[in-house]
Amino acid sequence: MAKIILSMDGLTLKEIPLTKERTTIGRKAHNDIQIDNLAISGEHAVIVTILNDSFLEDMGSTNGTVVNGQSVKKHFLQNSDVIELGKYRLKYVNEVPQQASATDFEKTMILRPGTIKVATEQAATPEAKPGDSPPMFQPSPPPAAKPVPPPQEVAAPPLGAIQLLSGANSGREMELTKNLTTLGKPGVQVVAISRRPQGYFIAHVEGAKFPIVNGKTLDTQAHPLKDHDIIEVSGIKMEFFIKA
Repeated sequence: MAKIILSMDGLTLKEIPLTKERTTIGRKAHNDIQIDNLAISGEHAVIVTILNDSFLEDMGSTNGTVVNGQSVKKHFLQNSDVIELGKYRLKYVNEVPQQASATDFEKTMILRPGTIKVATEQAATPEAKPGDSPPMFQPSPPPAAKPVPPPQEVAAPPLGAIQLLSGANSGREMELTKNLTTLGKPGVQVVAISRRPQGYFIAHVEGAKFPIVNGKTLDTQAHPLKDHDIIEVSGIKMEFFIKA
């Protein structure tokens, strides 16, 4: 699970797990991460977390938001990114376990020839001597090793896209090739569409109104998108579809 480590002057103040889809940062008490300092705006920034991905957005703060020394408005967070708000540091930690590579998998399955040889000699039938009775039971040969299939890689989902159905840009298409794509009008309504191995998901990011999919208003949870779903954001209708 991703988390934020809040510190100042090298001293860790607290750790905040990113269990919510929207984690707000600011000076006012209603924020999830409250920093009571005049350099921080009342509602300074927000972190949106969708599955294993998180991105940061400045909420029009007075003094701005800095990530790794660079001023940002929106930023896709990577493990160990450092968010700077005045004298405060918020380190983003997301150590998602990676799948074992084929090389690592093969290393665990190596059978050394010497080991096989010793085991075979120990299991072999003792050499018969003149006058000895034949053994009642003959040792069974060791079972043949079954071939181990290579680890399967998680396939990327089919490429999705959206086509605007209303507004000045009606008919325009946009492919959703990025891991995270934001749509809408900042300050009014913004949504995020994330591309994951399981498919595409849409989630509310900003604004009093929530996105509408197929005539149904969504809640705070990420919603999976299906081929030919109709999305409405900031009064603009668009169709999500899978490209052949």
